[in-house]
Amino acid sequence: MLRIITEQAEAQTELRRIRDRTASDQMLNKEATVREVLQAVKRKGDVALLHYTEEFDQLRLSREQLRVSGSELDAAYQQVSKELLDAIQLAAGQIEAFHRQRIPKSWVQFGEDDVVLGKRYTPVDKAGLYVPGGRASYPSTVLMNAIPAKVAQVDQIVMVTPPRPDQSINPAVLVAAQEAGIHEIYRVGGAQAIAALAFGTETIPNVDVISGPGNIYVTLAKKLVYGIVGIDSLAGPSEVLIIADEEANPVHVAVDLLAQAEHDPMAAAILLTTDPQLAKQVQGQVQQQLKDHPRRLLTEKAIAHYGLIVVVDSLEAAAQLSDQFAPEHLELEITQPWDLLDYIHHAGAIFLGNSTPEAVGDYLAGPNHTLPTSGAARYASALGVETFMKHSSLIQYSDRALHKVAGAIETLAEAEGLPSHAESVRLRTQLDAGGSKAVEQ
Repeated sequence: MLRIITEQAEAQTELRRIRDRTASDQMLNKEATVREVLQAVKRKGDVALLHYTEEFDQLRLSREQLRVSGSELDAAYQQVSKELLDAIQLAAGQIEAFHRQRIPKSWVQFGEDDVVLGKRYTPVDKAGLYVPGGRASYPSTVLMNAIPAKVAQVDQIVMVTPPRPDQSINPAVLVAAQEAGIHEIYRVGGAQAIAALAFGTETIPNVDVISGPGNIYVTLAKKLVYGIVGIDSLAGPSEVLIIADEEANPVHVAVDLLAQAEHDPMAAAILLTTDPQLAKQVQGQVQQQLKDHPRRLLTEKAIAHYGLIVVVDSLEAAAQLSDQFAPEHLELEITQPWDLLDYIHHAGAIFLGNSTPEAVGDYLAGPNHTLPTSGAARYASALGVETFMKHSSLIQYSDRALHKVAGAIETLAEAEGLPSHAESVRLRTQLDAGGSKAVEQ
C-alpha cells in the first residue's frame, strides 16, 4: 500500500531515507569483486573478459564473437516492425535536434594592450557507450547516449551491451545504434565491459569517456575507473517526484507513479499534493492499476519500500520538499506549473503540466533522459554534448600587457615561494642600462 504522510517532519525523514537508499553496505560489499574484475581485465585483456562473461552471464564466447558482425547489423532491420523503426527514427531526429542546440561555442576576446583570452572546445577522441541488455531492451538508452557523442563529433564511438541468453543482441538495440551512427558494437556487459573500455583489450579499444547506466557492478566499475577515463555520472535507481494540486487527474498521477516504479525494485515514486482527497484517490488508483500489472511483483516492491504520498499545506511547501530531495524527474501536475518554477532549484528534468508525462522525456521529446539521481541534481545535470567535449583556455599577452602586470605576478610568485615563476616574468620585462631587455649571457 502506498503510504500517506501529513506531518512535515516525518515527510522530511522519509524523503531523506528514500533519497539515500543506495548509500548502503551493499555497495562496499561488491566493491572488492569489481576491483578484482578491473585488475584482471587490465592484465589479461580478452582472456579475462571472456572468463568473466562465462562466470557471471553463463555465456561462453570466443574472441571472434565479441564484436557484432556486419551481417547481424544488417539483419536487425528485418527483425523490427515498421512501427518500431519509425518510432526510433522519430526519436533520433528529435534528440539530435535538441542536442545540436547545446553544442558549446568556442570564443576569443580581445582586450586592452593586445591581451587575448578565450576558450576552445574540442571533442574527446574516443567514447564508450554502455547499454544495459541481456533480457531487457533499451533502444532509447542507445539514442540518448550515442546521439550527443555524434553531435559532439567524437571520432570513434564504440558500444558495449550484454547479450541475451542465446548470445544475440536485441535487434531494436542494434537498429537504434545504427540510426545514431554507431556500428562498432561488442557483446559484453557488467564490470568487465567497463574495464575493457577503460583499459582496452586485444579486441576492444580503450576510450576517453564512458557513458550509460547499468547495475550496481557497472556503477561501481565506472566509479573506480574515473580518473583513468571520464564518466557521465554514477546513475542510481530511477525516481519521480510529482507535485499535484486539486485539478490533477488521480488516474494519471497514479499511472505516472507506476511508470517509475516498474523500472526497478529500488525505484522511487513520490507524490506531494495540497489536496488530501487527491492523495486518497491516487492511493486507491495505484492499488487498482497494480492488480493486472505485467510487472506487478517488481512494481509492488518499489511502491512498498520507496513509494510515498505527502500532503502539504501549499505548493511552495511542496517545492521546498522537492528541492531537499532533488529528484531525477519532477512532474508539475498543477494548474499553473510555470508559476511554481521559480521555487524549484534542484531537479534533473522538469515536466510541466498535466499533458506532459515523464514518458515523453524518456523517449523522444529531445532532452536527455540520462539524469542525476539520489540527490545529485543539487550539483549535476543531464548527459549532453558537453559530456563528450572538453575545453582549453586560450591566453596571449603582448610585451606591453606583460609589463603592466609583471610586478603583481612577481609579488604573488614570491609570496608562494616559487622563485622561477617570478623569474620567468622578470627576465622578459627587466631592462638593462641602455633601455633594452636584459639578455642572459
